[in-house]
Amino acid sequence: MARRNRNSRRRKSREQWRRGIYVLPNLFTTASLFSGFFAAVEAIQGNYQLACLAILASLVFDGLDGKVARATNTVSRFGVEYDSLSDLVAFGVAPAILVFMWGLQPLGRLGYLAAFLFVACGALRLARFNVQVEEVGTSHFVGLPIPGAASLVSTMILMWLELKGPAPLEPWLLVIIVFVLSFLMVSNIPYLSFKELGLAKLKSFNWLVAGLLLFILIAIQPQFMGFIILASYVVGGPFGARVMAKKKAAKQEAMLANTQTTEQDRLPLS
Repeated sequence: MARRNRNSRRRKSREQWRRGIYVLPNLFTTASLFSGFFAAVEAIQGNYQLACLAILASLVFDGLDGKVARATNTVSRFGVEYDSLSDLVAFGVAPAILVFMWGLQPLGRLGYLAAFLFVACGALRLARFNVQVEEVGTSHFVGLPIPGAASLVSTMILMWLELKGPAPLEPWLLVIIVFVLSFLMVSNIPYLSFKELGLAKLKSFNWLVAGLLLFILIAIQPQFMGFIILASYVVGGPFGARVMAKKKAAKQEAMLANTQTTEQDRLPLS
């Protein structure tokens, strides 16, 4: 009887511990969601710098929830869906409100349209990711990830506040940037995902040196280097896709030439 009670207590303890592990990644997702909500509220109140920092904090929490879920083997369909809803608020709604309140208001309805387009394209990007995640793989994303677009908006505003103060960017230039980011999110342009950079690769000397240099640059000028790094990633997608397309076309031409040469060699001599 005593042994049965001990076994029952052990099972109950294991179940409680297991439930605690399942809650852990969702706590990070909730923190990301709260940061996005906080960013939207601060943007409405005109605290643009704080709103930008909250979106970047949400980016950190969003990166941790998936890693914690995989490390504790608690990946679930609920977690995936909850993460997508959180991303839509933190990286879709919050940056759209931020960019509208900061610099799109003078454009009136066009500003409304640009901000809404950012949210809509972000939602479409997340929905497509959930459908294609098993088909595409982990080496690259199809289209600009919504956290990347939101982070670029945040670092851009932070850099501008550092350089120019409260005066916003020219509205027409800002609306073009928002339209371009929205298009890139729903495009088929491949973007590197960095998910396949395992611990073995990260422990290599080259990655250690690169990471150290990157950390030093960001520490010296965080407002500028954050924007430059993210802008390079965003712009690098279309350029990388063009290079890949040229290489693929050259490879196909070489294969076609080899096939024609082989067929000619097989022809009987007259």
